[in-house]
Amino acid sequence: MSDTDTIDAALERHRRDGTRLVQILRETQEQLGWLAPATLTHIAAAIGWPRAEVSGTASFYSFFHTRPRGKYCVLWSDNITDRMLGNGELIDAMCKKLWLEPGRVSEDGLVSVNTTSCTGMGDQGPALLVNYRAVTGMSQTRLGEMVGLIRSEVPVAEWPADWFAVEDNIRRRDILLAHDLVPGQALSAALERGAEQTLAEIKDARLRGRGGAGFATGLKWEACRNAPGNGAYPAHYVVCNADEGEPGTFKDRVLLTSYADLVFEGMSIAGLVVGAKKGLLYLRGEYRYLLEPLELALAARRAAGLLGKNILGSDFEFDIEIHLGAGAYICGEESALIESLEGKPGRPRIRPPFPVTHGYLDQPTTVNNVETLAASCLIAAHGGAWYAQHGTEKSTGTKLLSVSGDCERPGIYEYPYGVSVRQVLDDCGATDSQAVQISGPSGICVAEDEFGRRIAFEDLPTAGAFMIFDETRDMFEVARNFAHFFAHESCGFCTPCRVGTTLVKNMMDKIAKSHGSPYDIDELFKLHRLMQGASHCGLGNSACNPVFDTLNKFRPAYERRLKSLDYEPAFDLDAALSQARQMTGRDDAAAHLQNGGEA
Repeated sequence: MSDTDTIDAALERHRRDGTRLVQILRETQEQLGWLAPATLTHIAAAIGWPRAEVSGTASFYSFFHTRPRGKYCVLWSDNITDRMLGNGELIDAMCKKLWLEPGRVSEDGLVSVNTTSCTGMGDQGPALLVNYRAVTGMSQTRLGEMVGLIRSEVPVAEWPADWFAVEDNIRRRDILLAHDLVPGQALSAALERGAEQTLAEIKDARLRGRGGAGFATGLKWEACRNAPGNGAYPAHYVVCNADEGEPGTFKDRVLLTSYADLVFEGMSIAGLVVGAKKGLLYLRGEYRYLLEPLELALAARRAAGLLGKNILGSDFEFDIEIHLGAGAYICGEESALIESLEGKPGRPRIRPPFPVTHGYLDQPTTVNNVETLAASCLIAAHGGAWYAQHGTEKSTGTKLLSVSGDCERPGIYEYPYGVSVRQVLDDCGATDSQAVQISGPSGICVAEDEFGRRIAFEDLPTAGAFMIFDETRDMFEVARNFAHFFAHESCGFCTPCRVGTTLVKNMMDKIAKSHGSPYDIDELFKLHRLMQGASHCGLGNSACNPVFDTLNKFRPAYERRLKSLDYEPAFDLDAALSQARQMTGRDDAAAHLQNGGEA
């Protein structure tokens, strides 16, 4: 099959629909290896979009390549917990064995080695992606074998299967993970109650969004249900946000792996309530390996009469399709996710209007987290009053925590809301802990004297990440890693975030190189205040959180790196001229800037 035939096949599968551009680009790249200029031109002409818009989408996402990549594209997870497990030494060893610089493609075009943001494998790192297939539990032994396979050009599909094994690591189960529902049971109960009464049960349960914001699910579904459709073809949509990009979070990965039926059933219940006939699951690019199993699960539900027309013998019609992301943390924000679903760069929209009235294709859309939709099945099956008995008054139900870092038993822990940080630390075998990062870099860093605080919306809200750092860890380096993450993931839409995240990253690097001063500490606080008040979306508003928290709670980690009490420039120009002095044979006083010379 020629390149043109390959591109046309992807276009036909997606009906030459520009709103499916991300999927067209992904499938084309999987076949051709990269997105050449001629490929983008051909796709633009086929979908009727300007070439510049297609190029803009292709260049926005980290997992799209508009230049040739290696036959083997190796991306190491650069989350702080992977670093704690020694991924830096492994990356250096791989590059030395392959005679390769990080970030470069080898001269023969065989392989490239680089880093990427957290791959959602924090409980079984060091982890990496090879041609976007997840590999866990990397070691020096496995690395040596992998390099040999790459040099021998063995196809990735023929590599040892155990390398690609991803464990659930469920350590504690409660009402969600220990449920006894069978496929169709919750949906049948919802159909029997009807849409309005099911919505009432969701409200009675006081279910709040599990993606971190904690907005009341019942209110969101009601607003979407009451909003009229727009345009000539009005419709309502349900979107499952499975773009689990927050470093240290991997609970949705486990739900999609072992509880997919519960998630899809929750989407169907949401569809019944809001009056939608179609649902879309937005799956993060790092979970590419889950795409085929999820498609099989959908096919099984259709065969069982749980998706499609006349579901369970009723007049309810609903179906689900999966869209795969392409490496953009910002797409976890619901309006950016909708932009990506429509084939565009995933930049957050200006709100209002909100997605519940003008979402996907400008239609009323409810966007819910994977865990939220799974929990709705428990409410449909057992009722809102039963669900509200679990947890706390303001935080009903249970929460899945993705526990990683310095502990004996990393993995998934489900607790009723209200559990203390200390209880989680005890259960996972953490000792000598000095800090826990709750809800990932955008969340809250709690020190030892705060371990009595509780996981709940009224105290410590969380999207799920629970990263543990013991007394041996340098909290400055933790914050510095997060600063680099935010600078890399900023979409660039607004100046405060685009410039601010880069300034924070550069300032943290300056302090790390012993060029910092109290002036730089003051500047970090100023940037925190500026970005919180002026950024367009949550990324910029929270980008300084880890720096702010660690400065307030672990300030000595910063101060011991400060070189002087006066302002210290980040760049030593005189030292940079040393090579020129060596070349010219001059080393007299006039050849040095600090001595008044002209250099």
